[in-house]
Formats: sequence, C-alpha cells, structure tokens
Amino acid sequence: MVKFQTRLMVAVFVLVDVLSTVVAWVLSYFLRFDSSVVLGALPATKGVPALSQYLLLIPVIVSLWPAVLYFHGLYQLKRGRSRIDEFFAILFSVLIASALLLGTTLYVRVYYRYQPEVAPMWEYSQGVMALFVALDVLALNVGRSALRAYLKRMWSAGYNVRRVLVAGAGELGQQVAETIVAHRELGFRLVGFVDDAAPAVKERSGIPILGTLEETTRVAAAHGADHLYIALPLDEHAKLLRLIKNVSNECLDIKVVPDLVQYATVKAVLEDLDGIPIISLSEVPLRGWNSMVKRVMDIVVGSAALVALTLALPLFPIIALLIKWKGGRGPVLLRQERMTLDGKTFRIYKFRTMVENAEENTGPVWASAEDPRRTPIGIWLRRFNLDELPQLLNVVRGDMSLVGPRPERPPFVQQFKEHIPQYMLRHRVKSGITGWAQVNGWRGNTSIEKRIEYDLYYIENWSLLLDVKILILTLFRGFGQKHAY
Repeated sequence: MVKFQTRLMVAVFVLVDVLSTVVAWVLSYFLRFDSSVVLGALPATKGVPALSQYLLLIPVIVSLWPAVLYFHGLYQLKRGRSRIDEFFAILFSVLIASALLLGTTLYVRVYYRYQPEVAPMWEYSQGVMALFVALDVLALNVGRSALRAYLKRMWSAGYNVRRVLVAGAGELGQQVAETIVAHRELGFRLVGFVDDAAPAVKERSGIPILGTLEETTRVAAAHGADHLYIALPLDEHAKLLRLIKNVSNECLDIKVVPDLVQYATVKAVLEDLDGIPIISLSEVPLRGWNSMVKRVMDIVVGSAALVALTLALPLFPIIALLIKWKGGRGPVLLRQERMTLDGKTFRIYKFRTMVENAEENTGPVWASAEDPRRTPIGIWLRRFNLDELPQLLNVVRGDMSLVGPRPERPPFVQQFKEHIPQYMLRHRVKSGITGWAQVNGWRGNTSIEKRIEYDLYYIENWSLLLDVKILILTLFRGFGQKHAY
C-alpha cells in the first residue's frame, strides 16, 4: 500500500508538472507573438509562425520534462527538502531540458535540411525559448505549491486518510512512527503503538501506547486502523510470528519492518539474486552512472579552474613567488600521503605552508592555533584555504573529487577508526577539496564525530545538485574560517 500511495503521489506530481510546463510553453508563444509589450521591444521580423507549429513540440516536452525532473530527484518524496533546494533543482532541470529541446529541433532541421517544406517547421523563436524557461520555472514552483496546499487541506479534513497502527514501541517502531508523521503528504495518519510495555508505559515520543501485542486485534478495530506495521526487534521473533498469526484473518494491510537499523551502515537496499531477496546494508548512490557524471564534472570544472588560476587570473604563479620570498627554504609544493576511495592512498598536492621538515622531530601531529611551524605566508594561505588549490591537479588526475569528505592522513585514520564508530564509511566515496562538513564549519581542529555525521549525510544524500550547492557555499563560507590554521 505504501508503494501504491507513493506511486500515486508521484503520478499526481508528474501530471501537475506536465500541465504546468505545457501551459508555460503555450503562454510563451502568445506573450512573444500576441503581446504588444514584447512585440514593441522585439518585433517579429520573420513574421508570426502558426500556433500549430509550436504545438508540435508538446509531445516532445511531455516525454522529456518528467525524465529530466526525475533525474534531479524531484519525484523522490524526501523529508526535509527545503523550498529553496527544490527551486534550484527545478531551475537546473528546466535549463537542461530546454537545452535538450533546442538540440532536438536543431537535429531535425539538419536532418531535413534538403527538404525545404519540412525544415522551416522546426525553426523556433529564441525569444519564445527564453520566455518559456522563466515561465516554466515559475509555473512548476507554483503548481507544486498549489498541489501541496490542496493535499494538506484534503487530508486535514480527514478525506481518504489511511490509519496506521505500529506494533513495537522500541527504537525501530519509534523511527517508523516518526517517518509516518513526517510524510503526511502520503495521506497516512498514525493511530499509536501496541507494545507489551503497556499498561505500565502510556506513551513513547509523545505517541500513545494503546495496548499490548495480544490486544492488537481489539485496538485495530477500536481505532479503525487500515495498516499494521510490525516493528519488533530481532530478539522478539517468536512474538512477531504469534502476532502475524493472530491478525492474519483481520482486514488489515500487514507490513513487517526488518530490524536492520543497528546493522545498516550507510543505506539498506533490497536486491534480487535470481529470485532470492537480498538486503544490502551499505549501498551508496555514487555508483555506476552517477559516478561517471560526477567524474565528468570534476574534469570539466577542475580543468577550467586550473587554466583560469594559472593564465587568466595568475594566482598560482603569484603564490609560488610569495612562498619562495617569505616561506623560507623548501619546495613550493608539498606532496603528502592521504587516504581516499576504498582506503586507497595517494599523494596530495598543496602549497607548502610550514617550514621544511616540520615533522622531523614530532612525527604527524595536528596543526594548532599558534603553530610555530607555520611560515608567515603559510598562515594566510591556510586561513583562506589557498594552500589547497593545487589539489585541482589531484582532481583532474582522478585521485580525488571537487566535493567529498576531506582526505585524511593514514596515521590519523588508524587512530580515528579505533575510537569513532563508522569512521571508515567516509571512504566509500572519493575524498574532496571541499565538502558538506567543511561548508558547515566542521573542518580543522573541530569535532571529528560531527564531521563524520555530516560526511555520512553527504554520502547518503548525494546528488549533482548537492555538489553544485556545496561548491557555491564554498565561495561564501569556505574562506577565512576560524579553525583554518
């Protein structure tokens, strides 16, 4: 039932998105060719094309837009996505889809270039396209907001609401209950718990415990429950079997939630081995196609940044000269061993910020606020993260990525993994120059636990849009941080 409800909601969102986009496309035509405001500023020198010519593209739009919106995660019913994040996801989707639409029309025109009766039919106004992008971004945001407002009013009035009872008020049951409460857009309403802690315990996390497991049938009937979610721990397997037997003859949609919370290291995914269901406990989104897309972005953006910082804005040569002038003896570039994807090591490039052989007597140690090993120019390079710019070479080479968990030195990795749970999970993806933890202030000599928390959030929720967001935030938050020493 949950899958059906989710698919139904996705279908409704797809329908609203398609209708919004078609309206924006048609409206763009009338604004461009049937509006005195636009015609006065940009007269149609080639004449006014027939509306039917523009209607020919609607089947292409209807096919293309849902696909692009899907790949930007706009049909994933996520908890906690802000309206700002959705706006930028829609903006990027519309820009990409419009570029693909233009490419399609150009391809058809080239294909039919020797057929003058066909090729002109695929010529479209750039003014219409520009208006369409602006109107479509607006229409998609307005359409989705209107749909959410309508659904909220409908379910608040109790129309077509499905009532859910959760068996088990432990950690797993509370997690299920909190998720149901958070996803009100699916039309579910939480009735409460049944748990053997009753009647001694009246509630958990503000949710009432309505009876014991033996009383599930009576509680479900009394409260009109439509669904029963069984969320019992593994050590109560006998109770689970007895409960299923007791309620199997009732008109309840029964779902069993496997107790995998304590074992799931990154994200649990159901797989299939020739008909045998297999649960993968450590699936990450950065695999296959996603990793290739991320790698393409690393090469394009990294190469462009290297060229710009070397030639157009000669920051690299200037920093090299300052290091030679104020950095004392030693090389300009420091090469240091770091750890990246799957625990592999590589040589990272950085501008040297400390005196030569700074760790000769101490071995690997953390930099401190008043570290005497820093050179005068090194203090400023570290404060503004300029010492890390040569890592663009590592990005282009494929050692690391633009965005990801910061690469750590192997001696520190050995130290942290013995004391910090799930520390090594950050090496399920390539390390990065910047990351979600860094733009939120967790870098340098700060809490390792909080850094891991933010790194794991990035790994679980990766998307190309999140990478772009982190890169933009780096420009505003990534320089001059107080812990950068």
